Amino acid sequence: MSEERTRRRLSAIFSADVKGYSLLMQDDELSTVRTLKIYRECMSSIIQEYRGRVVDSPGDNLLAEFASVVDAVESAVEIQKQFKAKNEELPEDRRMQFRIGINLGDVIDDGERIYGDGINIAARIESLADAGGICISGTAFDQIGKKILLGYEFMGEQKVKNIEKPIRVYRVLTTPDVAGMVIGEKKAKPKGYEFGILATAALVILVFFTVVVWNLKSRSGHYKEVGSNPNLANSLLDKPSIAVLPFKNLSDDQSQEYFSDGITNDVITDLSKFRELFVIASNSVFVYKNKPVKVQQVHRELNARYVLEGSVQRASDKIRVNAQLIDATSGHHIWAERYDLDLEDLFVVQNEIVETIVASLAVKINAEERARVMRKDTSDLKAYDYLLRGWEYHSRSSRSDNIQARQMFEKAIELDPRYTNAYVGLGQTYLTAAAYGWTEFSDLALQRTQDLAQKALRLNETNASAHSLLGSVYRYRMQYDLAIKEYARAIELNPNDAQSHAERGAILNYIGQTDEAIEALETALRFNPHMGPGDYMQLGHAYYLKERYQDAIEIMERGLSWYPNNVYIHIPLAAAYAQSGRLKDAARVAASVRRLHPFFEVDSYGTTFVDPDDHAKIVEGLRKAGL
Repeated sequence: MSEERTRRRLSAIFSADVKGYSLLMQDDELSTVRTLKIYRECMSSIIQEYRGRVVDSPGDNLLAEFASVVDAVESAVEIQKQFKAKNEELPEDRRMQFRIGINLGDVIDDGERIYGDGINIAARIESLADAGGICISGTAFDQIGKKILLGYEFMGEQKVKNIEKPIRVYRVLTTPDVAGMVIGEKKAKPKGYEFGILATAALVILVFFTVVVWNLKSRSGHYKEVGSNPNLANSLLDKPSIAVLPFKNLSDDQSQEYFSDGITNDVITDLSKFRELFVIASNSVFVYKNKPVKVQQVHRELNARYVLEGSVQRASDKIRVNAQLIDATSGHHIWAERYDLDLEDLFVVQNEIVETIVASLAVKINAEERARVMRKDTSDLKAYDYLLRGWEYHSRSSRSDNIQARQMFEKAIELDPRYTNAYVGLGQTYLTAAAYGWTEFSDLALQRTQDLAQKALRLNETNASAHSLLGSVYRYRMQYDLAIKEYARAIELNPNDAQSHAERGAILNYIGQTDEAIEALETALRFNPHMGPGDYMQLGHAYYLKERYQDAIEIMERGLSWYPNNVYIHIPLAAAYAQSGRLKDAARVAASVRRLHPFFEVDSYGTTFVDPDDHAKIVEGLRKAGL
């Protein structure tokens, strides 16, 4: 490149690519290329309309240059608006969603092409955008000011590939309710900020309570009816419903995923203890982990009025936590905050997030309830870290990972012998080993579980998880009265505990209290729309025993949509089909039972039911199905 041809200038660089392009090509190359051509022509036309020029368009990428950042951002908003409309006309698996990144930077002009770090930065920022979204650099954001009526979410300083210094990045928000707002950006804190955070939290709560109580007092969660129990629906109708989506791990180290998941679960657990809130269970919200999801979708699928989104970025002993509370019906941002802190202040920030949410939703709490919820079982961050690692291993559901989980919980107890939750976690590994047949001495494993649960309760009688764990031991031993007592106490301490509701419902099923079982299991389903296969089976059984065969079929078909190869849902479903006269469907499902469980015996099934008539009723349906 000769000296006289080398020219430098400041430009707004626009970079776009297609999210998931390789998968689209893999599925249907010809259709993908045709669609890309149409979208690229549309994009080029809009860019030209906003006084920009397309510089290059290799593969699914497009690079453009603007003299004005305002023009670049306005063109990006218009492009995404038009592409959203186009995508709605296409099947979901053929939709083409672009990510757009915009940077203001120095470029070298070579006539037809441009070069320089400014282009690389735009490409890196584009990769941080959501499908159908727009991100801009700090240099671009500084130039826009209030020239465009948009909102922005500060994503922090991002370290990106092949760029030496971290880059400030902002997500562009196009909904009218956040126009003019910058969410998540905080001014630098003076030294000693950490020591004043509790006082700040109190002030935040007071301000938010005053501002939002009138606005939110008349709002409540909306729920579909479950089964035919209007009393249950009415009892939950007036409670604000909230789903805490999995906090994103923004750390460079992907092995820190357990840490962001652990914080998510802690916030869910703390919120669940407030009886005036309706909190969606963790395994239902973790369905959305690492998936692009809109809050309106969460509202529709989980019946959650409010959604909490967040991210965690950990580096050594420093941590950054972003959190925002959104009204999922309107997309309106109720509250957002960013915390930069030392790791040792993590528990303080968790409490602040929980308290601010409670205040924002105008939930009434008494001092005793607040103290119980905000109590942390340990002040040892290393012990806490081992606890989170333990639950991560345990969630993988393999024998070797269960052993690893046990070691993590034991290390947490070594560091803090009074750490209640660590004893609960350790007890859970022994219960899991007994349940999955990973030990030759299941009775000893159950006894060890009982000892650990009781140890946890001696340390803290108000630990709901410890009561639930002890209830599970009694359930396995068929000591149903003791189990019901423990589950009832767990629910008293944590009204949103979906699993305790479900376990209690199963026992009520066994002892012939079918109406009460249905109520308990329907409550569990409300808290946990994506509940476990055993819970779908139990609710199907209960409907079946009440001769509500259509309800039984619907709930078990729903369960099979999540767990298609679970034989224990297939078995009662075959009986329900048979009793409702759908003999062809019954025969089809019975064939699946034989395939999944070749040694299945009708007479030995359902022997846990105390009432012989209940057992006989189930056997009758299974034989009618051809088993």
